[in-house]
Amino acid sequence: MTQLIVLPHVELCPEGSVIEAEPGRTICDTLLEHGVEIEHACERSCACTTCHVILREGYDSLEPAEEDEEDLLDKAWGLEPTSRLSCQAVVGTEALVIEIPKYTINMVSEGKHK
Repeated sequence: MTQLIVLPHVELCPEGSVIEAEPGRTICDTLLEHGVEIEHACERSCACTTCHVILREGYDSLEPAEEDEEDLLDKAWGLEPTSRLSCQAVVGTEALVIEIPKYTINMVSEGKHK
């Protein structure tokens, strides 16, 4: 198992969390399975940026992002060099420290997308 350390997020995980993750699963699926209700408006299909996370440690251990993910990340709020879409980032064997940004851009809930 791989350790995911989720930094405190005022709404989703106020105390932070340490999760034992199964390698080969996405960060998003792992968070959801452990009660961290990260937004995922496109149902994890790599069509939005609501599951955007920032890897504070372990970024280089992940497989590189595909072009579709890179294109979407350009639209994410608070983009940083170690940003990933959690629905696309697959847990490996190295521990990850994850920050969930304070805000997200959700075109669906904001009524800008049909």
